[in-house]
Amino acid sequence: MKTLKLLNYERDRWIAGDSAVEIPSAIDGTPVATTGSGGIDFGAMLTHAREVGGPALRELTFHERARMLKALGLAIMARKEELYELNYLTGATRKDGWIDIEGGAGTLFSFSSKGRRELPDAHVLLDGQLEGLSKNGTFVGQHIYTPLQGAAVHINAFNFPVWGMLEKLAPTLLAGVPAIVKPASATAYLAEAAFRIMIEADVLPRGAIQLIVC
Repeated sequence: MKTLKLLNYERDRWIAGDSAVEIPSAIDGTPVATTGSGGIDFGAMLTHAREVGGPALRELTFHERARMLKALGLAIMARKEELYELNYLTGATRKDGWIDIEGGAGTLFSFSSKGRRELPDAHVLLDGQLEGLSKNGTFVGQHIYTPLQGAAVHINAFNFPVWGMLEKLAPTLLAGVPAIVKPASATAYLAEAAFRIMIEADVLPRGAIQLIVC
């Protein structure tokens, strides 16, 4: 197998980092991929997430973001065999990979369903009933939940590189918050492949997710 060159997804572009290191196969120790994040402007990534990804996600309703999650899950399932081939190099069996890959897609489907069933097709979530603030009822208040206006940074473990990524991204994106994903280097090639499938599905707004591979 040809050694893969992993790329970072930074500000909506695929870019190689400096100072690449080799990631060995868990089966025989041969190099599976090279990866590096040297030279990447992490501050600029956060700014992009906050200023581009966040506003774009907040323009969508809960239901629109839920349907986006379903589309991502379908994209993963349509190309799952590509991920299974890489899964073996991590030392996992197909059964292990089923939990990771199809289980990850299932998490997207689950949050998509919950978002459409349990949340309104709106931009805010009401918290309780109207509260009277004046004696004659001419002044009232209403608490609401709105998306956090920041960015999530997900640092994931080496095991379950797909499910571990998706089970964090699903509620984050449903809530309207952009995310930067940092998979563990040992299995970053599998996480990067799944991430690439989501980008190529072309359903995410700009700045919604970014990737640091090392």
